[in-house]
Amino acid sequence: MLDSLAFIATIAIKSSIAVLFAAVGEVFAERSGVLNLGVEGMMLFGAMVGAAAGVAWGDPWIAAGCGMLAGAALAAVHGFFSITLKADQTLSGLAITILGGGLAGFLGRSIIGVRGVRFGITPIPGLSDIPVIGDILFRQNELAYVAYLLVPAASWLLFRTSLGLKIRAVGEDAAAADAMGVNVLLLRWACVLFGGMLAGLGGCYLSLAYTPGWKDGMTMGQGWIAIAMVIFSGWRPGRAALGALLFGALAALQWNVEAGGSELVPSWVLKMLPYVLTIAVLVLVKKFAASSRGGAPAALGTPFHRM
Repeated sequence: MLDSLAFIATIAIKSSIAVLFAAVGEVFAERSGVLNLGVEGMMLFGAMVGAAAGVAWGDPWIAAGCGMLAGAALAAVHGFFSITLKADQTLSGLAITILGGGLAGFLGRSIIGVRGVRFGITPIPGLSDIPVIGDILFRQNELAYVAYLLVPAASWLLFRTSLGLKIRAVGEDAAAADAMGVNVLLLRWACVLFGGMLAGLGGCYLSLAYTPGWKDGMTMGQGWIAIAMVIFSGWRPGRAALGALLFGALAALQWNVEAGGSELVPSWVLKMLPYVLTIAVLVLVKKFAASSRGGAPAALGTPFHRM
């Protein structure tokens, strides 16, 4: 029984990392006041570029770097329209999702089924020998360890540094922050690009570690899950990580039941659970937001115009 629970927990960690990367990046973008609905497209494009770079160079770290740059490139397009041209952020983000999915599907046709590189399991000496916990947390791939460090680092930056204070100020009242001498446009650009890089890295996790290789639509809506988890978290990296872990746990449960051949719960019901959960979260948050703004940055989605 204990071994089964530990196995499910290990799979839950593995299944949550991609959503975690994308959600933390989206927290930064939205904290600066920019809504980015293009996360799904950035993840798909990052996954495809990462897989292609892995085939070309054979190094998973170079491949992950290329995937991050791919996510940042799409984020730059979103930033140009939503920050520089002050276009509608919702429309720009949706266009990026369509563009990213289309580009990935078109450019990735030649590497479908091609075996590339992958991040292997790397036990951490000493920590991986801890009973149960060691197997769950410290026998993962390198990108999982990067995610472990990312969450406390992001929380510290946002809530314990002057830079984080400026980012939050820009997201709450851009005009007031500008009057205090904060470069609003520069901060928003930086946060959007950082969010795009993490979305691309989330996609790379799927194509270089979770299910190595590229196949069309391999993110299966995890970009949208990440956006929902940002709302669920109240725009805090730590809570977003918990939401991602919940998504991973549901995915692990589905995988475990299917692998065990149990017919108690139909597999199609288990596959729907993460997405049903997303809808439930959004409905609950919407209900909560009827009496308050639910912790959302006040200037979220509002272009900045200097008076």
